[in-house]
Amino acid sequence: MTLEELIISVVRIFASLVVFKFNFFGAILVILIDFSDLFMMNLITLGGVRNYQFLDKFLDLFYIGYFLIITLKWEKLLRNISILLFIFRILGFVLFEFFQNRLILFIFPNVFEFWFLGITLLFLLKSNITNRKIIIVLVVTTLLKMTQEYILHVWKVLDNYRAIDVLNSFLDWFR
Repeated sequence: MTLEELIISVVRIFASLVVFKFNFFGAILVILIDFSDLFMMNLITLGGVRNYQFLDKFLDLFYIGYFLIITLKWEKLLRNISILLFIFRILGFVLFEFFQNRLILFIFPNVFEFWFLGITLLFLLKSNITNRKIIIVLVVTTLLKMTQEYILHVWKVLDNYRAIDVLNSFLDWFR
């Protein structure tokens, strides 16, 4: 492991622990931290990242594992849906590693991460969680995540850009 990969890993793993204290806002922070490696790769040069897709997906397992630990305390239906979505993501990760085809990441999107956000938002709002709300969260999160995965892994929109350049362009737009 290069020093750069080690720094990225430590930041992603330990910064993600915030989700245990603040489920909803911590999860948002964790998802933003997930993107931090793109910036770190642009800003530090300590050996490089040899296989970004593997490192990113492997490190994702830590924060979604943290999410899963939290969901194990939820009521039975929510917990079971969470476990199924987690297993679905793990299956997608294993298939991606075996076939090395990013289309698999679209076919097996990480719906679990957005599902966790949706349900923790309902908890934060002290909303009564009904079967109808569960279905709505599942449908909305699946559509949002599939859109994101399509943009990232089928269109590969960000593959030709450095994260720091995109951020600078965005900031220039406001100036």
